[in-house]
Amino acid sequence: MLKIYRLLIFALAAVFIASQLTSADSLVWALGGLVFIAMALLLPQLRGMTLWLTSAFIAGGAVLLIVQQASARVWFESAGINATLVTLFVFAPLFGIPVRIPAYVEALRKFYDTSLRSGSVMFVGTQLLTQIMGAFINVGSIPVVYHLAFVKPRPKMEGLLAGALNRGFAGAICWSPYFAAMAIVTSALKLNWSALLPYLIVLSLLTLIVSFVMDYAKLKQVGEELADEAEDVKELSGDKNKAAFPVGLAVYLICAIGVILLLEPLIDVPMVIITCMSAVIFPLIWCIAKGSMATYRQGLTNHLTVTLPALKKEITLFLAAGFFSGAVGAVGFGAFVPKLLAYIPLPMAVAFSLLAIVLIAGTSIIGLHPIVLVSVFANGVDPHSVGATPIYMAVLLLGSWAVSNTVSPASAVNNLLSGLFKRTVFELARPNYKFAAFMGAALMVYLMLLLQF
Repeated sequence: MLKIYRLLIFALAAVFIASQLTSADSLVWALGGLVFIAMALLLPQLRGMTLWLTSAFIAGGAVLLIVQQASARVWFESAGINATLVTLFVFAPLFGIPVRIPAYVEALRKFYDTSLRSGSVMFVGTQLLTQIMGAFINVGSIPVVYHLAFVKPRPKMEGLLAGALNRGFAGAICWSPYFAAMAIVTSALKLNWSALLPYLIVLSLLTLIVSFVMDYAKLKQVGEELADEAEDVKELSGDKNKAAFPVGLAVYLICAIGVILLLEPLIDVPMVIITCMSAVIFPLIWCIAKGSMATYRQGLTNHLTVTLPALKKEITLFLAAGFFSGAVGAVGFGAFVPKLLAYIPLPMAVAFSLLAIVLIAGTSIIGLHPIVLVSVFANGVDPHSVGATPIYMAVLLLGSWAVSNTVSPASAVNNLLSGLFKRTVFELARPNYKFAAFMGAALMVYLMLLLQF
């Protein structure tokens, strides 16, 4: 079954890439057919809430298309909407392989242990490091940074660092070109990632600022005790033992982003294809140059035998959500939204922004994955019909996804942190409700400023 699953996923990714490069009409049918086969094959393997949600999306999408008497082509086009994500799941994780080169990991551990000593610096550093690492290795960044942060026991900082890890990942969602959120938004709105990047960097910095302000009082409480501990360490070790951030790793991370920025304006293909090409070639070249092919082979084997099989749940859910969002778009949801907003005594863009943030974050709290509503809004609502631009819509949807991820009991991050900290997902999500509320407000202010330009 595992071999069939891998073969199906690679076939789906290959057909998607071919369809993007050639625009051949026949590939629409092939892609949709592979998605239907994948959902039929993988659905019986799901359990719990994921099974119910996936089944509901497939059934709901089918009912909507039957009621609309949609053509077979619309069925197959709807099925293929989120094939982009499967392609990213196959290739994007390869970017994280060089990050795990042993020399980089050891240098990073020394940097963390010797340079991030005060409570505030440790909190901000953890969140920022999670954001940077998360952009490349997705949820794999959580255990990496967790073990760096807890090289030494830090019971007084435990809750704060859990929040920093969670919000750091949310910051990565805002701007990473390798995430599902970015793939959905840029492909649906037909935007270049490089055009969005300046706006998204500001958004990701907002998550840092809001997070620090929200927890400043707690940081101040534990700050004095940590300062005393740092002084003791300083007397024993001295400042001469402070380690710098590993230069080689920093260069790799900068180059990995630079490759996308360089190729996107030069090659007239969608960003997803550029990302996949870069993920196959660039990490391999880097590992060859560093003499770390053992790390590359181990990372590639782990991706094929562990990571991809572990993503069956997400792949099935995301494909079903894409099918549902395509069906919603086919029934004229995009035309209905402006009519609904006309009854709200606010400017259209403001009313739509409030609706999107509240719906995406609110439904996430009760367990609905943000991909559902983000897919529906991105694929079903014309930005101009709600008084917005495509860039405005992209910032709104990515920001809403980031906010919702911190409070969702269904998010991979909260479930991973639950295992690491031995707490329930609700206990980990609850301290972030306040952060989500203030971050939602900050997002609205930022969006209103974007309307002025």
